[in-house]
Amino acid sequence: MPHRAVARLREILPPPVSGGDSIDWQEIERTTGLTLPVDYREFVESYGGGEIDEYLSISTPPVPGSAYGDLLDRRDPALADTEHLLALLPGSELPSLLPFADSASSDVAFWLCEGAPDDWRVAVFRRQTPYGMNRWTVFDGGMASFCVAVLTGEVNPLSERFSAEDRHEFLTWRRV
Repeated sequence: MPHRAVARLREILPPPVSGGDSIDWQEIERTTGLTLPVDYREFVESYGGGEIDEYLSISTPPVPGSAYGDLLDRRDPALADTEHLLALLPGSELPSLLPFADSASSDVAFWLCEGAPDDWRVAVFRRQTPYGMNRWTVFDGGMASFCVAVLTGEVNPLSERFSAEDRHEFLTWRRV
């Protein structure tokens, strides 16, 4: 049964005709010890690496030929600026952060790797903010729910807003 948020995402963002990427998820878990959320795995299998509306790039595990296959070895300078993120979270320890998406405005979406993978929330580091504003936003949902909320205008954690009225397009790495 498809993940509910991925099914909703397919309604507002048609997957590419060429399909997604084939990933050996068990091999990734075996070699890295990392289990990725179900909604993300379904997204990758339906869409693959690429860009939403030529603005939001989604990373995948390594795929031969894909410029988006850098999920497992990404590091981001935003990780040096986590003081304000910690203030948004309960507790005194920052969970591990794994970046999975970037905007054309250099914003970065991370998973807050805390608890079971399907419970990971999304934290966005917004590079362009008015002086004194917190650069971090925490979204209480997973990757697919985050994409749906951004594309429908429910949330606006990125430097630029998606139009909720426009038809959205996913550009697979095979066409970029």
